[in-house]
Order: sequence, then structure tokens, then C-alpha cells
Amino acid sequence: MKKYLYIGLFLFTNIDTFAQSQLNIPGGVKVSFSDNPAQGEGVTTIKILLILTLLTIAPAIILAMTSFARVVIVLSFTRQALGTQSLPPNQIIVGLSLFITFFIMGPTFNQINTTALQPYIDGKINRTVFLKNASEPLKKFMFAQVYEEDLKLFLSHSGLKDKPQNLNDLSLRIIIPAFITSEIKRGFQMGFMIFIPFIVLDIIVASILMSMGMMMLPPAIISLPLKLMLFVLVNGWDLIIGSLLKSFA
Repeated sequence: MKKYLYIGLFLFTNIDTFAQSQLNIPGGVKVSFSDNPAQGEGVTTIKILLILTLLTIAPAIILAMTSFARVVIVLSFTRQALGTQSLPPNQIIVGLSLFITFFIMGPTFNQINTTALQPYIDGKINRTVFLKNASEPLKKFMFAQVYEEDLKLFLSHSGLKDKPQNLNDLSLRIIIPAFITSEIKRGFQMGFMIFIPFIVLDIIVASILMSMGMMMLPPAIISLPLKLMLFVLVNGWDLIIGSLLKSFA
């Protein structure tokens, strides 16, 4: 407890020095906390509030506007199909899904950084242009993955009198729920295809045990190591992740 108190006192007594420093974010993004307008790099109060707001809604953006939902659904179905209960653990599934999402969304994030974030930090564009430039790459990514029937569903209930003629006319209010619905559908479709070979193996094992009169032996005990052996022999994780990457191509 004393250690944290000393750290707090140190930061409080050196807050003026800290305010003049820079925060270097990976990717070449530099944010200065200097309030000296002569430097031309000071972050105003409104910008700080905007940054904090973006950090607050960042988890929702990752869950709702990226490939994360489909990836985590497919990996969860894979674990259930194997019958390994909690292996891999939830932390591993979520962590792997997160980094696969970063890999898939890399080109989109780079475009947002180039056209929106860096110009805004440099003071070349205002907040309105920043939000517009940042949303366009996300809209393109989501629109490419949306099922037509899902888009029509939300368009029909949006109350819009004039139907959108192109992507620029579509608002995020319509694209985001349509995208999430489509991602859940695709995730369940891929999960169904993953379950089929393991269900066939369970049926074969159960039939063999019943024909041998071994009624008291649960088929899952025998089929589990066979499913693991089959999954390892066919390099299952590479196949699953490769299929996920191809599904976003």
C-alpha cells in the first residue's frame, strides 16, 4: 500500500514535468501533452475527451464492427465439436480471436490511420472530417460481408422515405446491425460444417460399442482421443484458421 502511495505522490509532485512529455504510440502516432500553443502540438481538452471516448467504446467497436464475432464463434464451435470441455480455455480462444481480428483488419486500420487519424492529429482536418474518413473504410469492410436479406431487413424497418442508392447513402445505424446479424449467420454455418465429421465419428464409435454389447461404456470416452488424433493428423487448427481468413478475402 505504501508503495502505491509513494508512486501517487511522485506523479502528483511531477505532474508539470509529465504534462510536457510525449506519448509515443506504436505505429508512429505521437500525442503531445504540452499546453503551449506555440509548439502547435498541444492536445486540447476536447481532443482529450474525444480520445477517452474512443477508448471507452473501443471494445464495442471491436466486437460489432470487425471480424471478431465470426472468428470467436467458429473457434468456440471447434472446441465444442472436439468435446474437450474447457480446452483451450476461454482466455486462449478470445486472445487468438483478437489477434486474428487484428490480422484481418490490418488493411482497414492502416487506411483509417492514413486518411483519418494522422491528419487529425496533425491538425489538417476537423472532427467532422475525421469521423467521416474513419467510418468509410469500416463501412466498406462491413458492406462486403453483409447478406443482402439482412440489409433489406434493417432498411425496411429504418423508416427512411428515400432508399439509399449507394454505399455513401447508407448510415452506420443500418450497416452495423446488418453486419452483426450476417456474421452470426456465417459463424453458425461454419460451425455446422465443423461439427459434421466429429458427429460421424461419434456415431461410428457408438455403433461399434453397441454391436459389441458394451452398453455401460460411454462412447465419448472412446471417441474423444480418436477425434483429437484425427484433428491433429489433418492439422485442424491451420485448416480452421485458414478457412476463416479465406472467408474474409
